[in-house]
Amino acid sequence: MKAKELREMSAEQLNAKLGELKEELFNLRFQLAINQLDNPHKITDVKHDIARVMTVLREKNA
Repeated sequence: MKAKELREMSAEQLNAKLGELKEELFNLRFQLAINQLDNPHKITDVKHDIARVMTVLREKNA
């Protein structure tokens, strides 16, 4: 996910996206715990996406 795409979204859409990403991260961690996760790097990617969304939200609030 690109920061440019995120900047085009509204604050409500960003909050919804943040919720989705946090839920996805929870599911990935659960899969990792029960050894069903194929690609552990996916967790890092989702964390980075969460950080991007939070950064854009802070930019919009400032």
